[in-house]
Order: sequence, then C-alpha cells, then structure tokens
Amino acid sequence: MQSDPAKQLERNARLMELLARTALADQQAFAELYRLTSPHLYAVALRILREAAPAEEVLQESFVNIWHHAGSYVAAKSQPLTWLTSIVRNRCLDQLRRRELETVTMDDEEEGVAIAAEDPTPLDMLLSGADTRAVRGCVEALEPTQKQAIALAFFQGLSHSELAAHLRQPLGTVKSWVRRGLERLRDCLDRAGVTR
Repeated sequence: MQSDPAKQLERNARLMELLARTALADQQAFAELYRLTSPHLYAVALRILREAAPAEEVLQESFVNIWHHAGSYVAAKSQPLTWLTSIVRNRCLDQLRRRELETVTMDDEEEGVAIAAEDPTPLDMLLSGADTRAVRGCVEALEPTQKQAIALAFFQGLSHSELAAHLRQPLGTVKSWVRRGLERLRDCLDRAGVTR
C-alpha cells in the first residue's frame, strides 16, 4: 500500500521542523518527534534484534542520541525518517556486536577448566619466586599480543570474552593468543629449569 505523496511531503516537513526545534533543545518538539516516529523505529529495532527488551533499550539510546545530535541532521542528504532509522539501525548493529563479544561458548569454559586443572600454571611458577631472572626472560620472550593477553587474564582476572572486548579482537584470536602464550611460557620455564 503506497502512501499519498502529498501526505508524505507534509510528514517529512513536519519531522524536519521537529528535528530543527529539537536541535534547539525544545522538549515539546522532541516529545512530538518521539510520538510520531517511535512505533516505526521500535519495529526496525525489533526486526533486527528479535527481542523486545533489547529493542526497547536501543530505542531509548537512539532517542538520547537524537536529542544530542538533532543539529547534525542535513535535509539535503536524507529524509528525516531515513536519518532516524539509520541511527536505530547502527545502535542495533552495535548491540549485536556486543552480544557476539559477550557470548561465552562451551569451548571457553572447557578451556578454562583445562588450564585450571593442569599442574602449576606459569602464574604459579611466577609467584613461587624460583628464578626471577629466568621467569622474566621467558615472559619477555613472548609475542607482545600473547604477553598482553596473559597479563590481562591473570593480573586483571579478565575472561576470554572480556579480553576480546578489551583488546577489540575476535574471541577466537584472543583464545589462541592466551593458549599459545601459556604453552610457550611453560616450555620456556621447563627449559630454564625453573622449579615447580
């Protein structure tokens, strides 16, 4: 069902006016903008996120963003509803990325158990104070990415998912850095004869 072009033009003009007034911190204009556009924008968020609570959260965040950035809307570049929809869509994509980073797979849990169940970890050896120079040399021999990931995991207590978010790297990459770093550290400490 196509909308009447005259009504569409009238609606666009009204939304442009409301955005301009919102840019001037007009709360009534903002409330009207919300009333006119939130059903459509919520439907967009719900279609992308497929869950009501996250869609409502994204809608709220989007309107906070709209309140603060209404002055950046340029009518020559896009229709007002298109601009508003792009804000919601971008927030939804951010939400999906965050979910992906926060997802803990069974592999993570099993890997964590395996590391914890082994005989003394490199951290245990480090804390035992057996041969400080050898330990320092082994740590320094690690690749910078491995060293950073292991330091954050052990000294800051970050999980694999938190490491991935903190380092802005894929979960699998971070898990690989930690696993390979621990293997290299263990081998190096064994070769150095550090007592366990």
